[in-house]
Amino acid sequence: MPNDAPTAAARDELTSRVLPQMVFSDASNPLTAPLKAPEGLSPDACSQRRFSIEGNAIVTGGSGYLALTAIRALLEHGASGISILDVGPSLSKAETGISQLRQDFPQSTIIAFEVDVRDPTLVESVVKRTVEKLGSVDMLLCFAGVVGTAHAHEYSLDEWKRLLDINTTGSWICAQAVGKQMIHQGTGGSILFIASISAHHVNFPQPQVAYNVSKAGILQMARSLAAEWARFGIRVNSISPGYMDTILNHGAGLDEGRNIWASRNPMGRMGDPEELTGPVVLLSSKVAGRYITGTDIMVDGTPFSGDLDG
Repeated sequence: MPNDAPTAAARDELTSRVLPQMVFSDASNPLTAPLKAPEGLSPDACSQRRFSIEGNAIVTGGSGYLALTAIRALLEHGASGISILDVGPSLSKAETGISQLRQDFPQSTIIAFEVDVRDPTLVESVVKRTVEKLGSVDMLLCFAGVVGTAHAHEYSLDEWKRLLDINTTGSWICAQAVGKQMIHQGTGGSILFIASISAHHVNFPQPQVAYNVSKAGILQMARSLAAEWARFGIRVNSISPGYMDTILNHGAGLDEGRNIWASRNPMGRMGDPEELTGPVVLLSSKVAGRYITGTDIMVDGTPFSGDLDG
């Protein structure tokens, strides 16, 4: 039988390890200190400042309807630049919507890049190109994701890996690249992941184990990064939408599912994409969201938090 006992040198190496430790912020750090409102502001100016959006945002999966709705809200609240990241076919389909944003917000710079979030080299390159064009990256919103619905005993390993690579690893790749840039800038920032009610409980009636696992990972990623990066002034949060009334949930084949989802929800309906924009603005604003990090906001129209989805 092979001898798996560690050698003396290996034992010495194990016992001499030094555990890496997080470093938290402190009250003297201007990146995490409270932001006091300037004196003499009018009530209108105070309300506008409270939910103001400052700086530039990268939005992955940015040509999807939920993301475009969120981008519009960021621009309405003052974002100066948006960098939309998505795969080529999705960007092509969203040309009209992106053009409309440019027309409606001529004071802001809106750029777009074809990116697969699974490619770390390409993601890092696009972050750098965004900084070159916009001057900084102050927010990241990770909307990129795919859904997989299939019975667990029939789910292929390739499809399992693909879904987690896009939803979870892709979000990590983008967060790490943007986090490095924010640390380099020294100005702090906000990272916002889009999780799901599927991260909290099991969907019904559709089987989607891989998707549920991918979104549960997003929650822990947000909490972990929030703890590690607080000292850099980087807040990391997530939003967990319920079933949203978009094209992805339309079609005669989904009628039965839609009826079941509505029947299990106290509000009796799916969510409207506009109903995500309040939490998006709250968590992206460095004023309103200043003391919020490592938090997940469920936007699903139900008070249920532990059993099957409402």
